[in-house]
Amino acid sequence: ANVLGVDFASTRVRCAPAFEDDDPISNESFDLEYDYLVLAPGCMPNTFNTPGVAENALFMKNVSDAMAVRKLLFDLLEKASLPNCPVKRKKELLHVAIVGGGPTGVEITAELDDLAHKELSDLYPEVAKYLTISIYDVAPHILGAYDQKLHEYANDALLKRDIGIETNSRIEKVDGQALYIKGKGRIPYGMLLWVTGNKAVPLITDLEVRRSEKGLVRILTDSHLRVFRSKDSAAIYDNVFALGDAADIEGSSLPTTAEVAVQKAKYLVNFFNARRSSSLPFSYREKQLVSYIGSRDGIIAGRGDREGWTGRSAWLAWRSGSVMWTRSWRNRIVILLTWLINILFGKEIAKM
Repeated sequence: ANVLGVDFASTRVRCAPAFEDDDPISNESFDLEYDYLVLAPGCMPNTFNTPGVAENALFMKNVSDAMAVRKLLFDLLEKASLPNCPVKRKKELLHVAIVGGGPTGVEITAELDDLAHKELSDLYPEVAKYLTISIYDVAPHILGAYDQKLHEYANDALLKRDIGIETNSRIEKVDGQALYIKGKGRIPYGMLLWVTGNKAVPLITDLEVRRSEKGLVRILTDSHLRVFRSKDSAAIYDNVFALGDAADIEGSSLPTTAEVAVQKAKYLVNFFNARRSSSLPFSYREKQLVSYIGSRDGIIAGRGDREGWTGRSAWLAWRSGSVMWTRSWRNRIVILLTWLINILFGKEIAKM
């Protein structure tokens, strides 16, 4: 269900079914009462009002988005495999344009490049060689969250694998077949992935809560993650909490990362399990920023006096982090066994 609004006075949430069909039930809204409410609506992709992006680009926010990327990729490979498809058209169809040079854009690039040089080259030997990937970003360099040494290392590593990196690129518009970049003209693509950042969902602006005034609009909370009532009041909703990308602690802003959200979620779980008897405020334990850049290579940001590092050990650290993110030992074992099978026999494309 989708949340349409919250009546804090009557402790009720207005909802609507999240189904896009004509069943009468799907068109009827309903109310839910709550004793405690945790607001975690997340964010939506920021297109910066670039014409054509919403209609033609793919985004990477959830599993459905990932499945759409998979389907389109294999559709493009099948089209390029047709005997009446000329080479020029093959190259256009198999050009993956990724807009956004942050960790998400670079890691998607890395995974697609690995796939292209391994499994896809075996499954589509005649056309996989035409698959190219390009990163476009308005910033002067990719991975701006890292220091100069690390983002230059990542840039050089990607270029060595023939991945295009087009920084200082201002996209003026998009249509179903091409990007239009200021000073560079029309750039044909087969798949466009837009991973440039976030903006607030409409629900945030409709709630009677205090919100941040600069940058990304976020719900403001106190150090116990309780939501402030309004801009001009120090009062809080004692039974309403907020976390995730759409929430921030007033006076102690934190980045919109999954690590922050997970730590806040653990804090609230412990808070509720202790029957709200804990008086300790939330304290964020910063972890090092890690990014995968392909070919079993990665970068890890330094912290304090410790410098960052690169290479196979950084990739292994990134891999181990993927295992530890999983919440059950059963799933961790499944992941490890899957990795082992993939190493021995390759990935099973049919289940991707």
